[in-house]
Amino acid sequence: QIFQPLHTLRNAEKELLPGFHQFEWQPALKNVSSSWDVGIIDGLSGWTTFVDDVPADTIARRFRYDVALVSALKDLEEDIMEGLRERGLDDSMCTSGFTVVVKESCDGMGDVSEKHGTGPAVPEKAVRFSFTIMSISIRVEGEDDGITIFQEQKPNSELSCRPLCLMFVDESDHETLTAILGPVVAERKAMMESRLIISVGGLLRSFRFFFRGTGYDEKMVREMEGLEASGSTYICTLCDSTRAEASQNMVLHSITRSHDENLERYEIWRTNPFSESADELRDRVKGVSAKPFMETQPTLDALHCDIGNATEFYKIFQDEIGEVYQKSNPSREERRRWRSTLDKQLRKKMKLKPVMRMNGNYARRLMTREAVEAVCELVPSEERREALRRLMELYLQMKPVWRSTCPSRDCPDQLCQYSYNSQQFADLLSTTFKYRYDGKITNYLHKTLAHVPEIVERDGSIGAWASEGNESGNKLFRRFRKMNARQSKTYELEDVLK
Repeated sequence: QIFQPLHTLRNAEKELLPGFHQFEWQPALKNVSSSWDVGIIDGLSGWTTFVDDVPADTIARRFRYDVALVSALKDLEEDIMEGLRERGLDDSMCTSGFTVVVKESCDGMGDVSEKHGTGPAVPEKAVRFSFTIMSISIRVEGEDDGITIFQEQKPNSELSCRPLCLMFVDESDHETLTAILGPVVAERKAMMESRLIISVGGLLRSFRFFFRGTGYDEKMVREMEGLEASGSTYICTLCDSTRAEASQNMVLHSITRSHDENLERYEIWRTNPFSESADELRDRVKGVSAKPFMETQPTLDALHCDIGNATEFYKIFQDEIGEVYQKSNPSREERRRWRSTLDKQLRKKMKLKPVMRMNGNYARRLMTREAVEAVCELVPSEERREALRRLMELYLQMKPVWRSTCPSRDCPDQLCQYSYNSQQFADLLSTTFKYRYDGKITNYLHKTLAHVPEIVERDGSIGAWASEGNESGNKLFRRFRKMNARQSKTYELEDVLK
């Protein structure tokens, strides 16, 4: 299988890579060439000027979006035919009316520099943009609703997450990022207004696409939607609440922000039609101060929600060990001491090594009853220990609702009780733990308490739309980049993209 001459591998590669299958769009895509045999292209193709100092042929590689989608659909050809058979549909009648829902994810990766030689490690960053086909449904005449014929069972696996674009760019470098993703956004927009015609199961069939950008962490959402950075007083990417309001009223908020509204607000920010002062203007546009670049779906990223909340619990544990509720502001030294006590205890009882930045695995281990019991051993007052246990208990009741792929099937009871539990949780924070939540609350904690039921009601799931598949793919990217890439810079991204 593996040790075959290069030309046979190349030929096998061709069939699996985008650019092998013929297709057409009706109407033809605006500003996109109609040729279908397009493989890997330069991420900057179409830009005449080069981005600062970087040899342009190494900065980004991507597939054309429509070609990549065709390749993904052809991969699912058998599943589609199987789905039609299972639903008792005659495949020769089903040639149009297919709808494909696509999840988009985009994430920056820190240090991906080459680790050769003895020189300084160069801080090189990368960004990966990828998509997952979440479901395919068909409308049959006489039926109102579409019939689902394919549903991705593992929407968070790197196996279902297909890379579209790889770039050596820092995700904070807004200009370069938008320059490279600009054509992707244009292609996506063109595809939403057209139908794809390809051969599936020996017959030509037509597909429409819906794109949902949900696999972004908060930093990326704020960047794409033109909002201020995450330390802003406008704490939420879903509603207009300020940090102070969110800490006073922890539960009762509804989703108000949308891409179109952000665009309108940016126009107001740019033109200032009422000649207001900077502060008044900022209050009017609720922190939208850059042009929204790409439409994202207002949702909550389940993975980062876990991480954000675990960080918060870690800090509460520290404060409880030091009995901060009795003291006014403790010194840095004291805080450091509590932290090392906590780390030692977690290492001893939970085998948890201290980490620099909270990661998914640490977060999952920290948010357990065992971890709370370990921490309670260090907390002097019985009353506070009970409060901590209660806090964790409520959290563990809430968590499956935003983690599971289908909460109404996997944890219906917790879903029903979510609003009640979040209200109890909020009451506990605003009384027993008031010292931490007086006028401040973290972004993800606010979203966890205020927005989860509404999103689940709208989308049916939060977990399925999370960014995890893309994050797992990051791990593969690192690995391929270090080991399997042909050793010249120009090839590297291409190999990783394959």
